Amino acid sequence: MTTAIQTPAPQLAITWPLLPEDFILPDDPVENTDQPLLAAALRQPLTSFPELCQDALIVSNFALCAAIDAKIICKAPDWMYVRPVQPWRKNTARRSYTPHTEGTIPQVVMEFLSATYGEEYSVESTENIGKWFFYERVIQVPRYVIFRPNTGRIEVYGLESGHYKPQEADESGRYLIPGLDLFLGVWEGTHEGRTGFWLRWWDAQGNLLLWSEEQREAERQRAEAESQRAEAERQRAEEAQALLAQERERTQSLLAKLREMGIDPEQLQ
Repeated sequence: MTTAIQTPAPQLAITWPLLPEDFILPDDPVENTDQPLLAAALRQPLTSFPELCQDALIVSNFALCAAIDAKIICKAPDWMYVRPVQPWRKNTARRSYTPHTEGTIPQVVMEFLSATYGEEYSVESTENIGKWFFYERVIQVPRYVIFRPNTGRIEVYGLESGHYKPQEADESGRYLIPGLDLFLGVWEGTHEGRTGFWLRWWDAQGNLLLWSEEQREAERQRAEAESQRAEAERQRAEEAQALLAQERERTQSLLAKLREMGIDPEQLQ
């Protein structure tokens, strides 16, 4: 497992100013077409749980900001979950998030690595602040996830005594993400036209949180199973009625034969 080499960092004056309206954010393009799909696939199932989405910020390639020695620094995680955050009351689109000033620190940030990667492991703390250093020492995000979509390799780091330490997966190969109280793991299959490895959520009971199309398919299968049960119940009822009718017919035939023999069935009771 790849880990960053920790180097002594200078004492930094960290503050939490709002991003100025005229601040020019980097306009870097998304590295590949997989990243938006991976991010959306993580967010989509959470929308079925209001308790996870209310007052939350669930974003991808979105500016996470702080000021170091009065200089505003922004990093854009490939995926980020923060809850709670203050309501956004402006008419303009939100383009950044500053912890402590606008809400709490993110519970988790994620980076999706392509064949080549940049500062995801960087602990540079002076000239060009690295993402690792920024998440670990500045923002102090409790969980940092690095995922390689091409191979399905996942690394989960937890903040312990101010530094990231590799986290151990459970027996199912999944990692608990505090703050969401969900388990994160790797799933292989096809979704949105992409076949490969995905990051997905499981609950504490080991149930996979379903995408919308999976929910529809599950509902269809449940409806079909219910229809089959109803049809089987109807057939059993019809068979029972047919048997009852046959029994009545046999009884009536027997009574008729007794009468033909001059025997009154009522006297036999």
